Amino acid sequence: MTRRKIAIKKIENVAARQVAFSKRRKGLFKKAMELSTLCDAEIALLVFSASGKLFDYASTSTRQVIGRRNLYSNVNLVKSYQPPQELQVEVFEQEISVLKKKEDGLKEENQRLKKVVRFLSLILLFTKSMEENQRLDQARWLEDEQDQPSDAPPTTRQVAINATDERAVFYLRLL
Repeated sequence: MTRRKIAIKKIENVAARQVAFSKRRKGLFKKAMELSTLCDAEIALLVFSASGKLFDYASTSTRQVIGRRNLYSNVNLVKSYQPPQELQVEVFEQEISVLKKKEDGLKEENQRLKKVVRFLSLILLFTKSMEENQRLDQARWLEDEQDQPSDAPPTTRQVAINATDERAVFYLRLL
C-alpha cells in the first residue's frame, strides 16, 4: 500500500486534527533529534498546540539556544510570542479554578488542625489540673488521715476524689 498525497489544508474534523497533530509533532521531534545527533547541531524546538499547550525539544538547553539566537538578532523570541486573548483568559480561568480547589482543601485542613490543637490543649489542661488536684488531695488526705483514727470510714471528700480519678481515667481511656 502506497502513501497517498494529502492536500495541505486545515483538517476540519477535530479528532482527526488532534491525531494528526500528535503524530506529526512526534515525527518533527524525531527529525530534530536525528539532526542534532547526526550533525552535532544545537536545536531548540517549541510547539504550541491549538489549546495553547507547550511542547518543546532541545538538544542542549532551550534557554541557552534562544539566548544564542538573541545574540544574532534584535528580536527577543521569548517576549515576542503572545497567545490569543481568548486563550489567555481560558488558561487563567483554569488556573483560578485549580487554585480555588487547593484553597478549599487547605481551609478544610486548617479547620481540622485547629480542632486537633483545641482537643490536645484541653487534654493537656485536664491532665495538668488533674495532677495538681491529685497532689493537693493527697496532701489533704494525709492531713485528714493523721487527724482521724485508722479504723474510721472514708470521708465524703475522699470518696469524691476517688470517683473523680476514676472518671478521669475513663475519659483518658476513651482518647
